[in-house]
Amino acid sequence: MSDTQSFYKNCLQCPRACGVDRTAGLSGFCGEGIKLRAAVACLHFGEEPLVTVFGGSGTIFLSGCSLACAFCQNYQISQKGYGKEISEEDFAKICLDLQKAGAENINIVTGSHQIPAIADALKAARAEGLAIPICWNSSGYESVESLELLRGLVDIWLPDIKTLDKALSKKLFNAENYPEAAKAALLWMMDASPLKIVSVKKDGQEKEKILSGVIARHLFLPGHFSQSADVLDWLKKNGDGRAIISLMSQYTPVPFKEEEAALQKRKAALSAIQNRLVSKEEDSDLRDLIEAYDFDLLFYQELSDDTSWLPDFTKDSPFGNKLSRVIWK
Repeated sequence: MSDTQSFYKNCLQCPRACGVDRTAGLSGFCGEGIKLRAAVACLHFGEEPLVTVFGGSGTIFLSGCSLACAFCQNYQISQKGYGKEISEEDFAKICLDLQKAGAENINIVTGSHQIPAIADALKAARAEGLAIPICWNSSGYESVESLELLRGLVDIWLPDIKTLDKALSKKLFNAENYPEAAKAALLWMMDASPLKIVSVKKDGQEKEKILSGVIARHLFLPGHFSQSADVLDWLKKNGDGRAIISLMSQYTPVPFKEEEAALQKRKAALSAIQNRLVSKEEDSDLRDLIEAYDFDLLFYQELSDDTSWLPDFTKDSPFGNKLSRVIWK
């Protein structure tokens, strides 16, 4: 058994600590074994401006997830198994193809359940000539012990900090320990990668680009203003000046397509929130809140009722041609 496979023997990679022997062909909560699987790789232009810059973020969407949010827009790949097995060499080639296509960085989406394999694949890609920054785009539900395997490999961290409410976490994610796990992960990330932002020019335009650091993302959940206030209060005390805060108002009900039993279970979980678009009144209140906090570095998403951006990973271009350019599928 390789050193990497040993991490999967009694799998404790994420805070669920399933203890499943993934080397024996079993899978834990994440739904995955020991092999990397991915659904699509693309130049993505829907991330924060510091990440997309001119060329777009070289985004690799992996299959499986250790959190499985009830409202997940990527549920086809994170929860329903859509994707294709790829080798370490395949992963390295995808990274290099994205770099060749002009990607500003490699953006690994939802890899918390496959950290040992991803760490090996990143080392292989670096050895083959990958030179652009690596972004870690995650739910924030990961263990510090596993994150240590990525120290020195990942430059930019894009973690969610979804809620600090244990009851809400239990209902929406079946993970009552999410708040403590996400806070610990975020603090580790800020220590591991201090902020570094530079100005870059192209065709007479000048933009800022992040080379290192944390962008802490919080998605406002409709009807739960107080829990967003709690998250922003924690971020003000622990992350202001150390991380960029990204407050998102894009919560969108997803038209889930799944069997009736799974759909009813999802609806029961979603009853913990108001499963609808964010209202103008809520948006106004959020703006007042962030103005009062006066964060040093903050992005705020413009309110929109456009839902056309919702991805469909069964299509050739899951996000549409305006938001992405597919490099591998």
